Amino acid sequence: MSGFRLAVCAEMVFLDLPFAERVRRIGALGFEAEMWGWAGKDLEELADTGVTISSMTGYLRGSLGDPDGGDELVRTARLSLEAAERIDCPRLNVHGTGLDERGLPVAPAAVVTPGMWLTAARTLGRLAELGERAGRVFTLENLNTAVDHPGTPFARAADTIALVEAVGSPYVRLNLDLYHAQIGEGNLIGLVERARPLIGEIQVADVPGRQEPGTGEIHYPAVADALRRIEYDGVVGLEGWASDGDSERALERFRQAFSPAGEAESKAEEAET
Repeated sequence: MSGFRLAVCAEMVFLDLPFAERVRRIGALGFEAEMWGWAGKDLEELADTGVTISSMTGYLRGSLGDPDGGDELVRTARLSLEAAERIDCPRLNVHGTGLDERGLPVAPAAVVTPGMWLTAARTLGRLAELGERAGRVFTLENLNTAVDHPGTPFARAADTIALVEAVGSPYVRLNLDLYHAQIGEGNLIGLVERARPLIGEIQVADVPGRQEPGTGEIHYPAVADALRRIEYDGVVGLEGWASDGDSERALERFRQAFSPAGEAESKAEEAET
């Protein structure tokens, strides 16, 4: 068995079901669940599912690179920690700035100044202090600016790595999203090897289309082999849409892509009999 665990973002699969039912379906198929924003969700109902919710958005508003935005991010991060406590979610995800319903930055930045870098590192340091007191980890996610999130500051994996290294706390880690990294930087195996000491979670989807592994250009079994080689023992989360709307098949393709070769072949043979 591999040392890492698999999770699925409930925001993007089983879309015909109420949210808590999506979480139950994901758990019944043997995965942990992830979600985006917690506001407007029934946290008690989610807790009652009994499914591990391994990641959620860790703020409501704010941005890393300006002082007022940083204050708002930290303020709403405190509220998010209270929500995380109710569903026992260990990781809270943040970005360079808040994103609107289309995934566009609320505070876009054409240029990131040295002052913005310093403010971002200080803001993440404040999150580290909150996380340490609560016993939970904030993760900083890289995004792509070419397709999904144009204008987002601190979006490249190189940027998020630099900021997390600058903070130097186990309570601020990377959410290393390989879908975004493939669009922005590529060299995924080298990237996970470089980032290994800083990773709090890995997220995946194929390129193009942001669907499950096997639908695009990324050879995820090779990435999975690299994760086993570097002894990564955290979560790999599918944050992608189901091709053809078939969520159950998408989750099985995800599982097979990250299973050892012999295990995947055995499951394929079982499915044929």
